[in-house]
Amino acid sequence: AFYVCFSGVCGDEFSVLRSPQSVIFRDGSWPIPGERIPDVAALTMGFSVEEDLPWPGLGVGDLFHRPRATVLITVKGVDKLALPVKGFSYPIENAVPLSLDSVANAIHTLFSEETPVVLQLAPSEERVYMVGKANSVFEDLSVTLRQLRNRLFQDNSILSSLPLNSLSRNNEVDLLFLSELQVLHDIVSLLSRHKHLAKDHSPDLYFLELSGLEEVGKRYGEDSQQFKDASQILVDSLQKFADEMFNLYGRNAVVEVVAVKEFNSPLIRKTRSILQSSQSEKENPYNLAYPYNYNYSVIFNIILWMMIGLALAVIVISYNLWNMDPGYDSIIYRMTNQKIRMD
Repeated sequence: AFYVCFSGVCGDEFSVLRSPQSVIFRDGSWPIPGERIPDVAALTMGFSVEEDLPWPGLGVGDLFHRPRATVLITVKGVDKLALPVKGFSYPIENAVPLSLDSVANAIHTLFSEETPVVLQLAPSEERVYMVGKANSVFEDLSVTLRQLRNRLFQDNSILSSLPLNSLSRNNEVDLLFLSELQVLHDIVSLLSRHKHLAKDHSPDLYFLELSGLEEVGKRYGEDSQQFKDASQILVDSLQKFADEMFNLYGRNAVVEVVAVKEFNSPLIRKTRSILQSSQSEKENPYNLAYPYNYNYSVIFNIILWMMIGLALAVIVISYNLWNMDPGYDSIIYRMTNQKIRMD
């Protein structure tokens, strides 16, 4: 599955570029909290979330046909992109850095044997996370700044077909922006060589963070021609990327974009620590029971009625066996009696 997200502060925008018919987004201007955007991704993929999401922008959809891919792209440095009107856009409240670790963990837990594609990439920060079949599919993907620069000057790069307008091949900031677009192109190119991955039953997840446009704005100013050209090139590239990914997954993928001017708080990733057990003991000094999981009632009812059904089945079967007439109800005895009479 592909996952593409953009987060932002007040005035920032969450946009849905492509989505299948099984996922329902409603047209409206309902603001969505920035910290709940990962829950939107989880719900569209058919996963449960810990807290209900009272956001009217997302409908129930078809529970039996979930998308094969979710694509989330975060674009920093701009609060709004001139995306096509055929999609859906919603304002963001309290834009915070996004983390799709919970969605990735859900995929690993439910589809561990099928090794789905999970790709999280931030080219400008040289941060990459690949799991499952992504390791073999995207092993040739450029991830470091040196690799990205070299990739741009190869014969089949986007520089040979992309109209640069006021952007320059000789400026490092411009090359950083263009290298992120090259990553989008290469992801589609590599995935098109492994189309069988888009037809399996396990969902794939793609999470990309693009900050090249932000650097262009810092270098030239947001009123400059370079920033305007870069914004238009980015919009065209994102729409093309969304259409190609949507088609590669048989028109069954969700592609979302979050444009954010500035995050309200730094990203803090939760990690496991060897001191975790001792810390939990201090937080719970009275040995109190933990609050039950929200799935408790569902699991309890399943087990309860299954046990009641099995108990009733054992009682009925035992009663009928106890009161069975061997000479009348059992075919074994009847066949034996006929054989004795013939002899």
